[in-house]
Amino acid sequence: MAKLTHFDGDGNAHMVDVSGKPVTDRLATAESAVRMRPETLALVTEGTAKKGDVLGVARLAGIMGSKRTSDLIPLCHPLPISKVTLDLEPDATLPGIRIRATVKTSGQTGVEMEALTAASVAALTVYDMLKAAEKGMEIVQTHLLRKEGGKSGTYEISGDVSGEISGEAD
Repeated sequence: MAKLTHFDGDGNAHMVDVSGKPVTDRLATAESAVRMRPETLALVTEGTAKKGDVLGVARLAGIMGSKRTSDLIPLCHPLPISKVTLDLEPDATLPGIRIRATVKTSGQTGVEMEALTAASVAALTVYDMLKAAEKGMEIVQTHLLRKEGGKSGTYEISGDVSGEISGEAD
């Protein structure tokens, strides 16, 4: 079993010391989705949601969330994020909104948590923007798709994300 790095020899939680690690380019991509009724999705695609531009506001919220990850997750390092992108796409087959967040940095630790936070905050914002129309929406399929850089190299998810998921590290 892999050693959990956020615990010391006595089992106490601690922030990992990354000062001895080399600075490398790092990238992580995460995904999430918000499942909703087709009539709620129509509010987004037709631009008639009462609170305004659902996808634009959610995109900004995801970017802002990625930059605040270390404030939200206790043992995350504050990182100099160099780029955040969020793609939010209506999907009638879900039905709902699919969200993909990619975060880049050059540093001593990865940006997986920043990408997951960006996707999650964007999904929560979609919910907030549309909750007056539908309270039963579901945030689903939040997971890491890919990470690059660092000692462990590249990790990329394989398989159908709507069903069985397996991950492989290069």
